[in-house]
Amino acid sequence: MVFGYTEHSHRHISIVSKRAGEILEKLGYQERTIELAKIAGYLHDIGNCVNRTDHAHSGAIMAYNILKDMGMPVEERTEIMMAIGNHDEKTGTAVSDISAALILADKSDVHRNRVTNQNLSTFDIHDRVNYAVTDAKLDLNVEERKIVLNLKIDTKLCPVLDYFEIFMDRTMMSKTAAKYLKIWFELIINGTKLL
Repeated sequence: MVFGYTEHSHRHISIVSKRAGEILEKLGYQERTIELAKIAGYLHDIGNCVNRTDHAHSGAIMAYNILKDMGMPVEERTEIMMAIGNHDEKTGTAVSDISAALILADKSDVHRNRVTNQNLSTFDIHDRVNYAVTDAKLDLNVEERKIVLNLKIDTKLCPVLDYFEIFMDRTMMSKTAAKYLKIWFELIINGTKLL
C-alpha cells in the first residue's frame, strides 16, 4: 500500500517491527514484551486502509479486534492497541515501553526508498526531505543509555532546515519516547550532533 507522502507498505512495517523489537531486546525486556512490540510495529499503520487522517486510532481499534479474533489475551491486545493508537505525532505520546519502542522505530524510518513520487520536478517538501536522506541508522548504546538517529542528507537536494520543518514534531516525539525508556535520544545529521 502507498498512502500519504511516503511508502507505508511491507518494507516500512517490516523495518518498524524489527527495530521496535531490537530496542526492547537490547534494553533487556522479556521475550513476550519484545514479541508484542514486533506485532505492534507490524500492525501500526493498518489504519491507513481506512484513512490517512487519524490512522493511528482507527488502526488501534482494527488491530485490537483482529488480535481478539485470533485469541490473544486481553492484556496483550490492549498493550498493542495503546501503542498503535499513540504512534502518531499529532495525537499520541509514549504511554508504555512498547509504545515508546514503536515510536522510535517508526519515526526513524526516513530514507529515499520511502518516496513514492518518481518525478523529481514535482517533489513537495516531504518528497525532497525523504529523498535527500541517503543513509539512516538507529543505534542503541546500552552502556551509555543512548539511542542515536544518524542521518546522511544530500544538501544539494534539500537543506537540513527543511528536514526540521517536517520532522521537528517527530524528533521531539522520539526524544520523549526515549525518555520514557530511560535513555537519551540524539540526532546526528551529516556528522553534526543536533540534539
